[in-house]
Amino acid sequence: MDHTAAILMTEFVTHDVRRYIVERPDGFAFAPGQGVAMALNEPGWAKVRRSFTPTSLPEDRVLEFTIKTYPAHEGLTAALSGLGPGAEVQLSRPFGTLTYQGPGTFIAGGAGLTPFLAMIRALARDGQLDGHRLIYANRTPADIICPQELRHRLGQRCHFLCSRAADEGCEPGRVTAEYLERVLDSLDQHFYVCGPPEFVRGVTEALASLGAATEQLLFES
Repeated sequence: MDHTAAILMTEFVTHDVRRYIVERPDGFAFAPGQGVAMALNEPGWAKVRRSFTPTSLPEDRVLEFTIKTYPAHEGLTAALSGLGPGAEVQLSRPFGTLTYQGPGTFIAGGAGLTPFLAMIRALARDGQLDGHRLIYANRTPADIICPQELRHRLGQRCHFLCSRAADEGCEPGRVTAEYLERVLDSLDQHFYVCGPPEFVRGVTEALASLGAATEQLLFES
């Protein structure tokens, strides 16, 4: 690993997602959407690595990670959730190709929001968020990450879908070809897709069936 950094603070974002504020190592540079491999500087965990996306802005003096905890897996996210300020993590150099390429629609499933959260914040900072859309799918409204921020930044172009339960701010359903055809006003744009593999596969197949060009579909392969 290339960097060691201390955790400065943690807090809950949802019932199973935490925000981790981490020291920013000297020389650490990234583009919104890129990920890093993280390991814990704890006995028995130094060789266990998982990829996460910084959700802070590239110029911020600290790093923010927004990470879902999976207690049943008894893996790195569960161990990470038990750490507090002063504990250290190991970080790789940033990597990944899911970076901003131009105006379009962000389509996220669950924790797949994180690369788009970084992009949306960067676009808002630069006053360039107009014309972008977010479609964000979860199981229930309680699973939505940063709903107030996303609604504030995107307004009517922020769409929440919930497959198991819904409320007035979260439409029941899934991201299907029929849904996309109803919501999208054009296929001549970029489509950024991130989430579980089956979600990414289903969404990209749906977009292709509607006529979206292959080069417009942006996701980590």
